[in-house]
Formats: sequence, C-alpha cells, structure tokens
Amino acid sequence: LVSAMNRVQLLGRVGQDPIMRQVEGKNPVTIFSLATNEMWRTGDSEVGQGGEIWHPTLLLLCNLGDVSQKTTWHRISVFRPGLRDVTYQYVRKGSRIFVEGKIDYGEYTDKNNVRRQATTIIA
Repeated sequence: LVSAMNRVQLLGRVGQDPIMRQVEGKNPVTIFSLATNEMWRTGDSEVGQGGEIWHPTLLLLCNLGDVSQKTTWHRISVFRPGLRDVTYQYVRKGSRIFVEGKIDYGEYTDKNNVRRQATTIIA
C-alpha cells in the first residue's frame, strides 16, 4: 500500500555542464540545471479558454493562433554513485534528457547571511 508519493518526471534540456561537489564529510553530488518548456495557444480563436497545453510538434504543424511559451528551470542533484558519475562524465549543456526523482525543499544561508529557500529534484 502506498500512503504517500513524492515523485517527479521531467523531460528537458540541460542548462550548463554538470559540476561535481563534495562537502567535507559527505558523499559527492553532481548538480546541473534542466529547462522544461510549456507551450499553449492564446487568443480569441481557441476552443476552450483554459490555456490548454499543446505538444510542440503539433504547434508547428497546425495554425493554432498565438502561441505562448514558458520556460521553467529546475535544479537537479544526483547522489547515487553510478548515476552521479555517468551524469558528470556524459551529460553536457544542451543535452535533452529525462529525469525522474523526488522534490526536496530546503533552506540555506547565503554569503550575505540571508536565509533562502531552494527546491531541488533529487534524481
């Protein structure tokens, strides 16, 4: 029986080459950013005013009116040793990849001593 679930699946493009970090006394982690895009049509000609999401290929093939796009950036952290090392070695900026993991919400203090919140996908 599953009483709760924390799972996310993302398909997007890598924003920069992954970096590997190691904090003293902890296991290394590979970190990179991933961009995902949502596209939808807007305007008076659309059927349904709910802001439907359309597959990007369909948008190129059909005249659907005005098309809007939103890019969302996600911070990805890979801790598992085998996956962490393969990600660091082979994933590059611009690569299109699928990521599956869980959402983690955390807090940290920046260099100006200000408390910040961060959302990370743990792959």
